[in-house]
Amino acid sequence: VSFVGFNDRTLGHATAVRLLKAMGGKGNVVILEGTKGSDTSQERVEGFKQALAEFPNVKLLASQPANYQRLQALQVMENLMQTYPQIDGVLAANDFMGLGALEALSGAKRKALIVGINATPEAIDAIKKGTMGDFDGFKMGCVATYAVVRALRHQPVPKEIIMPITIVDKTNYGPWDKPLNQRSCPKWTDVVR
Repeated sequence: VSFVGFNDRTLGHATAVRLLKAMGGKGNVVILEGTKGSDTSQERVEGFKQALAEFPNVKLLASQPANYQRLQALQVMENLMQTYPQIDGVLAANDFMGLGALEALSGAKRKALIVGINATPEAIDAIKKGTMGDFDGFKMGCVATYAVVRALRHQPVPKEIIMPITIVDKTNYGPWDKPLNQRSCPKWTDVVR
């Protein structure tokens, strides 16, 4: 009926810019990619790299797949930490990988700024502690549900709905600091004009 989603390249760029600014525009970063060949991973990584090109004092040390999995991200991050003694930032293509990286860093008693994508409840907890930044994907599910209901009611639905991007950090996490079933959906008219 309709594609509801985000421009993953724009999403990756916006998320990376937030991290790179928080790093003061300098330092070393690694990228934890999703599944090789998946559209979302490719586009998010391209967005990450586009942002990195705008920050000449930030060095990309490595970009490796962790397949959107927490355990794989933990293992990849442990390996990266053995290779690189100074990692200041982690660009993770989703929350599970960001949380895996956080776990690896914590286990090694090292620190780095981390961004993820999805604003899962566990990621919000990390944001509250100041150990992670994130992107909100919850509203995409709301809008997709609206689109299905509208289609079933024979109401107009655009062929493509590109969601606006909201970066969640320690300054604005309040609306996401609640169980998923207590979060608010946007109004259809606020997203589709």
